[in-house]
Amino acid sequence: MTFPDAPQATAHAKINLFLHITGRRDDGYHLLDSLAVFAGAADRITLEGPADTMSLTIDGPFGQGLEADDQNLVLRAARALQAKAGTAFNGLTESFRLKLEKNLPVSSGIGGGSADAAGTLRLLAREWNADQATLFPIAEKLGADVPVCIAQRPARMQGIGEILAPAPVLPDAGLLLVNPGVGVSTPEVFRAFAAGGGITERPQAFLPTRWDSAEAMVADLNATTNDLQAPALSQCPVIGTVLASIGSLPECLLARMSGSGATCFGIFPNPDSAKNAARILNEQSARLNWWTWAGGFHHTGSST
Repeated sequence: MTFPDAPQATAHAKINLFLHITGRRDDGYHLLDSLAVFAGAADRITLEGPADTMSLTIDGPFGQGLEADDQNLVLRAARALQAKAGTAFNGLTESFRLKLEKNLPVSSGIGGGSADAAGTLRLLAREWNADQATLFPIAEKLGADVPVCIAQRPARMQGIGEILAPAPVLPDAGLLLVNPGVGVSTPEVFRAFAAGGGITERPQAFLPTRWDSAEAMVADLNATTNDLQAPALSQCPVIGTVLASIGSLPECLLARMSGSGATCFGIFPNPDSAKNAARILNEQSARLNWWTWAGGFHHTGSST
């Protein structure tokens, strides 16, 4: 049971509008250049308690099969901040029962697990009056997408994801997300990327300070790519079907894969045109049981 007044955080889907692999560190981590934005689609994390120990339960449409064990990013985030905050507060950090409502597809290239971990850090920081600046060193150790998910604001990601800069001001564009229900292994995609030739030299992507229309945004995005799209296609050919389906929808300006897949996105002139496209796609692909979401960009920041 979730109590109505229990503290909650919303963990929004992260979308890579482009993703360039620019190098590789000696420790094996790939360097990237990417523009991350957020969608309205989201998981939800709830705190109940205090409790004797930190624990996790998982439900929601995509909760089945997920393990609420010590390797889960939500518990890892909670325990890492508890240890750090406990040192700062002389051990006065209570434990909680955490509940994850999993609404986003798993292993799908939209940062669901990272967003969940970041949402957990925000919730506990609020409970323990911890400075949000203390969250970033923890976030960096949890995964490349976790730092950008702390604030849930559009950002340019560089380094291994820890170097964040403001994104251009986004237009009131429409966004359609489509996942074919197939999980994709990020390590396998990177292995396929290396087998296909790996890193190529290219100029740094140009981003203006703002885009006044979806058309202007797409004109600049057309000079970029997702370097992981082709290797992901080699591992998961249905991604090509999804991209073709999105690209054929009325008013679609750009169809591309997010992250390491398999979720793909379409950009449309406005949220209403994206929602209309989603209705058409859902009618066409009803028997395939694809997951879809449509609307505008999420702009409101890290509010819980």
